[in-house]
Amino acid sequence: FVYIVYRIMCYLKRMPTTNLLKALSNISKLESFKLTEIYSGQNRMNNVGTALEYFVRDVFCSSIDVVNLDNKDKKHSEYLSYLGNQNNPPDFIVKNGDAVEVKKIGVLVGSIALNSSYPKSKLHSDDTRILQSCRECDGGSWSQKDIIYAVGSVSESKIETLWFVYGDCYAADREVYEKTFKSIAKKVHEIDHLEFTAETNEIAGVRKIDPLGITYLRVRGMWGIDTPHKVFGPLTEFDKESSFSAFALMLDEKYESFPKKDRDDIESNSSIKIKSVEIKSPNNPANYMRAKLICFVK
Repeated sequence: FVYIVYRIMCYLKRMPTTNLLKALSNISKLESFKLTEIYSGQNRMNNVGTALEYFVRDVFCSSIDVVNLDNKDKKHSEYLSYLGNQNNPPDFIVKNGDAVEVKKIGVLVGSIALNSSYPKSKLHSDDTRILQSCRECDGGSWSQKDIIYAVGSVSESKIETLWFVYGDCYAADREVYEKTFKSIAKKVHEIDHLEFTAETNEIAGVRKIDPLGITYLRVRGMWGIDTPHKVFGPLTEFDKESSFSAFALMLDEKYESFPKKDRDDIESNSSIKIKSVEIKSPNNPANYMRAKLICFVK
């Protein structure tokens, strides 16, 4: 038994691992942040949002220099346990690690369209908006994961600013959003002359609206949230003249949970600055939380 445990431990040590600190280290080594240059000639990269998601995956998986998207996908599979789709969060999950949701924005201090998914402080396995394949990743043994919002401001296919914000710095507990959602849904269902569909993840579904009974209506919630730069920008030493900026925000305890080697690497990187900051609790603004703001400006 001891020998089997030893072999398992050796195998796990050989497995490729990644995290946000490694991604930031990879970003600090890049010369270009123009997506058309990085992914030139790749048919799947006509959409800037898709290219941004690939970029974020690449910096997590140390695969920016890997040529051909099929080869990139194989490399990503070494580090990632789940890849999502446009309709179901998250966009990807690091093996036995964090979930990542990638969002492209144009205006740095505008808002982010989250569509039918409210902001998440954590990713919960019992969330009805995630797929079964997401629940089953990493052996299906998880109940919640930390989630990172990777928000890129892109202009003319060039990434100008990239934020990585952990959900527990950014969003309230899920009960806050579900309470509002359920209150609105309840009021809609109190309209007595309508025929509603069965259970739905949307606010309501209404059937047989017209005399023939062939028209239906979907009542959806469309969520949005201020961009990280609008919320946390004052904490940074943002320079509009810089060609590229990357910021990462996480609570102190999250930073301390990363492997010491990765923390040492990022702390010894002369192009990266780490600041201790205090941020308001998303659940109670009267309380402040200690956090780390990691900055890379090129």
